[in-house]
Amino acid sequence: MSGPEASARSREIISYAPGKPIEEVERELGISESVKLASNENPLGPSPKALEAMGSALADLNRYPDGGGFYLKEALASRFGLSPEQITLGNGTNEVLENIGKAFLDPGDQAVMGDAAFIVFHIVSQLCQAERIIVPLKDYVHDLEEMASRVTPKTKLIFVANPNNPTGTAVGETRLKAFLDSVPERIAVVLDEAYAQYPTMDDFPDGFRLIRDFPNLFVLRTFSKIYGLAGIRIGFGAGHPEYIKSVEKLREPFNVNSLALAGARAALEDNDHIKKTREANASGLDDLYKMLDEMGVPYVSSQANFLLVEVGDGVQVFEKLLREGVIVRPVKGYGLPAHIRVTVGLQKENRRFVEALRRVLNP
Repeated sequence: MSGPEASARSREIISYAPGKPIEEVERELGISESVKLASNENPLGPSPKALEAMGSALADLNRYPDGGGFYLKEALASRFGLSPEQITLGNGTNEVLENIGKAFLDPGDQAVMGDAAFIVFHIVSQLCQAERIIVPLKDYVHDLEEMASRVTPKTKLIFVANPNNPTGTAVGETRLKAFLDSVPERIAVVLDEAYAQYPTMDDFPDGFRLIRDFPNLFVLRTFSKIYGLAGIRIGFGAGHPEYIKSVEKLREPFNVNSLALAGARAALEDNDHIKKTREANASGLDDLYKMLDEMGVPYVSSQANFLLVEVGDGVQVFEKLLREGVIVRPVKGYGLPAHIRVTVGLQKENRRFVEALRRVLNP
């Protein structure tokens, strides 16, 4: 086909592959009653308070949303011990990540990240024409000491996900603070805490408290996971007010829609939904551990709402599970070809996955 040619830079950028939607799988394979355990969504659904708030906001859809997100920022600041000036809102945390990258990376700069870490870290670095310094994980956990040792005069940004996607592992507060102490203040550190409400480890750090001692730290959270609002795309970042100003300059006007603003504000205060989700996730993980242990299938213990499972050939097992009506995520693109990532679902969904996996591995 003749026409405009994409730039060399755009051709090199890694593509983000979302989890397959149920409708697509059922249409392609001619099956029904599938379960989706591919995108780390909340199996309990959205916060009921968020649904009510979004319903009330429907009548004003003819109006543009609050471009500054004033009331949501006030609510976030109150909830997490911040000031509104420390907060930037995004159309999901992906947009916040991109804005931070644009604010602090120039072409030729270096960005440090783990190899099997959130793929968007890599995409953002490529978009900004930065050199990626990729550090292998150690026992599926970010090797913070090695990451710090790879810093050079060209390093401008370091990405750390805690807990990490797709491994589900996390680092404790002592290690994280030691790492932050070792990083020069001229380097921005992005701490992606998308799954921060799920960990059960005793010393899981609170990134928002660390901002007080480390002004070069950005902390990201999302409403897509524990709040159950993945479909309305809203997340936020927090950091030092002066650095947040730089990020805010790059934010698109009206980047967060009015339903998202209303739903997120209500979900933030839905403590009952948060508690039920945490309890269901902990119980679901325990069930998955027991069932996989009985099968002799290895996995990586998780601090998130998903589990990394070693199955031999991840892509092949993923494709066979699709035909069983179970949608998981292959993670070959993360350098883990022998694994799949499975979201912790409802009890019946978890058992459906394990039963299907048993048939796939033992035909």
